[in-house]
Amino acid sequence: MKLENTKAQMRKGVLEYCILLVCKDQPVYAVNVISGLRDANLIVVEGTIYPLLTRLKNDGLLSYRWEESTQGPPRKYYELTEKGMVFLAELEESWGELVSAVTRVKANRA
Repeated sequence: MKLENTKAQMRKGVLEYCILLVCKDQPVYAVNVISGLRDANLIVVEGTIYPLLTRLKNDGLLSYRWEESTQGPPRKYYELTEKGMVFLAELEESWGELVSAVTRVKANRA
C-alpha cells in the first residue's frame, strides 16, 4: 500500500507539468489531454484533470476557446498563454535539474 501511495504522490507532483507539455504545441481538447497522459502511463481520472485545467486557466497559464463539433456539443480547446510558455520553460529547467540531481544520488550510492 505504501508503494502505491508514493507512486500516486509522485504522479500528482508532475501532473501539472505534463498537462502543460501536452498543451504546448497546439490547442487541445480535454479528452486529448487525458489520452495523452494515459498514453504515457500517467493514469488519471477525468475528475482530476478538469479542476487542474480550470486552475491552470485561472492562473493565466492556459486559455481556452469553444469550437463547434460535428459530433455533439461545442468543445473547449485549451492552449498555453504567453505566461504559460514562460512558466513551462521554467518547469522544464527545474525538471532537468531534478532529474540530474536524482541521477547523481543514484550514481553515488555505491
